Amino acid sequence: MELDDAYANGAHIAGAETYPPRWNEAAQAFRDNMEVEGRARLGQPYGPGDRHWFDLFLPEGTPKGIVIFVHGGYWLNFDASTWSHLAAGPLAKGWAVVLPSYDLCPSVRISDITLQIAQAVRKIAQTVAGPIALTGHSAGGHLVARMLAPEMLTPDVAERIAHVVPISPLADLRPLLRTSKNENLRLDEAEAWAESPVAQPVPEVPVTVWVGAEERPAFLDQARWLAEAWSSDNVIVPGKHHFDVIDALADPQDTLVTTLTTPT
Repeated sequence: MELDDAYANGAHIAGAETYPPRWNEAAQAFRDNMEVEGRARLGQPYGPGDRHWFDLFLPEGTPKGIVIFVHGGYWLNFDASTWSHLAAGPLAKGWAVVLPSYDLCPSVRISDITLQIAQAVRKIAQTVAGPIALTGHSAGGHLVARMLAPEMLTPDVAERIAHVVPISPLADLRPLLRTSKNENLRLDEAEAWAESPVAQPVPEVPVTVWVGAEERPAFLDQARWLAEAWSSDNVIVPGKHHFDVIDALADPQDTLVTTLTTPT
């Protein structure tokens, strides 16, 4: 369809097919090590479905707060287990890190997934005290941005949100109506706009939008649209594309981790 190429990431990344196996290998090794150290709480339920679970990783000592990372995959692919290794950066800064899974389209709609992540965040908030920082990649960036809609979180949880960092987010879903992905996403005009973070009220919570300079122009546009709608910072990372922009989460010295875990 008209915008298929505009929203195709792998087709424009050299060696794109090698990334998922490497992510899975690194994630498995990380989980194994954290289990040996007794700092992993895997497969914790937050709802009744088979995919309604999260993995919790604990730092050494009392956590300073919780970082929640929501994975991407166009709401169609992956679960939390592919991304465990990205917890390393915030963990080294003394934060607990939680990665939730969720149902995938076409078995559910994007609006259903949004509600699942809200349910997960509310449950996760009960596990660790302190501030909550939300981050997510691509579709996950959309989902964490949706958590700032007024109706999503209970007041006691919402008031703990300290910072939100959507990475390469999908902020206006209307262009996806003109992609073949919508055969499985099943968006219509009404849901596409209702599920678009750019349509939400400007949040009071600090937001930093993050995107790679080498991403598809459509994703640079999406990041800019959200930053403009919310009057937030828009960090464009030189030399990074859609698949490697998230690597920084594993590095405690990277600016992305510092931004996410430093109170504002």
